[in-house]
Amino acid sequence: MARRFSAPYQSEPFSGLATWARNLAVFSVVAVLVSILIVRFGFLEMKPAIATFFGALGCAGLSILIGLAGFAAIWQNGTRGMSRILLAFLIDAAVLAYPAYLAYQYRKLPPIHDITTDPIDPPRFEALARLRSGDGANTAVYAGLYSAEQQRQAYPDIEPVQLEIPVDRAYAIALRLVNKRKWLVIDERAPQPPRRTGTIEAVARTPIMGFREDVAIRVSPDGEDSRVDIRSSSRYFESDLGSNASRISKFIDELNTAAEADALKPARKAVPPPPAKGAPKTSAKTVKK
Repeated sequence: MARRFSAPYQSEPFSGLATWARNLAVFSVVAVLVSILIVRFGFLEMKPAIATFFGALGCAGLSILIGLAGFAAIWQNGTRGMSRILLAFLIDAAVLAYPAYLAYQYRKLPPIHDITTDPIDPPRFEALARLRSGDGANTAVYAGLYSAEQQRQAYPDIEPVQLEIPVDRAYAIALRLVNKRKWLVIDERAPQPPRRTGTIEAVARTPIMGFREDVAIRVSPDGEDSRVDIRSSSRYFESDLGSNASRISKFIDELNTAAEADALKPARKAVPPPPAKGAPKTSAKTVKK
């Protein structure tokens, strides 16, 4: 042992455990990227994508355990590989950080997936209902009053939007915001008499994994003003980890801001046509009082 430690450090072999820890960490990153691609581009069903994702998390956890064992082995026999173990730990931390945050959200937030500004009469999924018939997909029917009570306690600020602008302008603003957010519009119906209620159905995506979450927006007249109701529901999973409530809150803020800006626009005055050639010019007279 003494002779081995007296040899130059560069001549020492690499620890096999350190190499395994690094390789598993790299593999976990590749598996996570593959699962994201499966979800975003729909190569396979949802279950294989989730299985791949959790398999990647398992590889990252196993990499940490092997890395700790490799650290102990290097401490005892003086082999090389600390840099590989540190690299593995950095990769594992990057892979596990976001799932750890999601796990915290899962314990903190209620297990609901259907959020709306009007639990009594929520906007309906009509065109979107056909897209929620796959294996494991949530139903298009609203989750019910129990979910509404859970929502009220967790997200008390989710309420209908009252806009002091006509229903046609409110609908145009809502549709513009949907397109700005690059949600996939499945169906849109502008306000038409006699009811003059407009609806928008679109598909949004979660930021990282790209899970599909369906959105229905209803714009209805309220006297000379308008009212906007929004519903956002996860297509899969019983808990949305707060994503639908966050989407609705941000949309409400943007809608109020855009409506206020639209209401402050000055009315354009009609420009009188130029006088015909040869017509006598008239001058305004000032009446003295």
